[in-house]
Amino acid sequence: MTAAVVGHTAGQEVFGGVDSHTDTLHIAVISDNGGHLADAEFPTTAAGYTAGLAFLNAHGHVLAIGVEGTASYGTGFTREARACGHRVVEVNRPDRAERRRIGKSDPIDAYAAARAALSGRASSAPKDDTVAGIRALHNAARSAVKARTAALNQIGQLLITAPEAVRTRYGRLKTAERTDALARQRPAGDAVHTAVLTALKSLARRVKELTAEHQALTKALDAEVTAHNPGLRAAYGVGPDTAAQLLVTAGGNPERLRTEAAFAALCGAAPVPASSGRTNRHRLSRGGDRAANAALYRIALCRMSGDRRTRDYVTRQTEAGRTKKEIIRLLKRAIAREIFRCLTTNVAVPEIADLRPARQAKNITLTAVANHFGVWPATISTLERGLRRDDDLANAYREWLTTA
Repeated sequence: MTAAVVGHTAGQEVFGGVDSHTDTLHIAVISDNGGHLADAEFPTTAAGYTAGLAFLNAHGHVLAIGVEGTASYGTGFTREARACGHRVVEVNRPDRAERRRIGKSDPIDAYAAARAALSGRASSAPKDDTVAGIRALHNAARSAVKARTAALNQIGQLLITAPEAVRTRYGRLKTAERTDALARQRPAGDAVHTAVLTALKSLARRVKELTAEHQALTKALDAEVTAHNPGLRAAYGVGPDTAAQLLVTAGGNPERLRTEAAFAALCGAAPVPASSGRTNRHRLSRGGDRAANAALYRIALCRMSGDRRTRDYVTRQTEAGRTKKEIIRLLKRAIAREIFRCLTTNVAVPEIADLRPARQAKNITLTAVANHFGVWPATISTLERGLRRDDDLANAYREWLTTA
């Protein structure tokens, strides 16, 4: 541990700043008027966290600690500091202009984090650990999809340059049929044919294994998301992947998001003022969490495809002269408002477990129900199993079953 200490008064109010790295933490202390008091380096271990907090407490009453990387390298220190009752705020890295002006080093970044906590520029509470399991499952599931896509692309590229007999036999098959056929085949022929078929068989088996892995992870992720926030999972168009991404973006303590406008800005779905002089306009936000923005986009597309209210809204906006891109932007902003309500309040999810037993007790088929309501049988099936939320249809379905 190294330290540089400046004279200070015992019992004064101070602010801390932490620059976190893989193996070390650099901690700085400033007074409540911004004066530099001390800085020191500690290891990223349990003992290092304890020593770092003792170092901060030795300089006075700690009002707040600004930490860079509360969800990465600074996670352990953040957890320990909050357990000890300290107020921790999340600090973004200094902007490039400031970094060019004053340079970069661990002490400089630690003091900058402390000043951010003092000035109020950094005021957001860090995310807690309640969604750590959802984050882990979500990352693993996406990794499986990425690896599966890479293997499928490799199969396609190999077939382009494969011997004519191999390309003719497997090149025209659809993706699932091709994968099954390649996984079953036994490499034979000359050296080139055997090598190519062996590679294709290995890739096909990899695709099948990754598909099964992704299905298992998605099932586990769905259970975790539903248990954590059933209202969010039940919202129309919100599947396991999009719900997990939105929960990871908001964190397990969504009270850190003060307003729904702040959540929309976090997701990059809030229009940014771009007015000047006589010009009064807004532009598209290109900041925020782009993965959360993509989740809102997928929800919007799903609702445009199957939700009656959304389709009527799209029709009205199209007649008003708006383009499809503009309509999707409006929808994402409205969806962000709904998602914020699901994240910050307990949204009641209507019970649908009684629908299927009631239908089966009267020997009514899915097809008969679907024909009565003018929908596909799959729509009724997913509604009964809780995979689709449509409160109006569920209520009408229940009333119809009562009188049928």
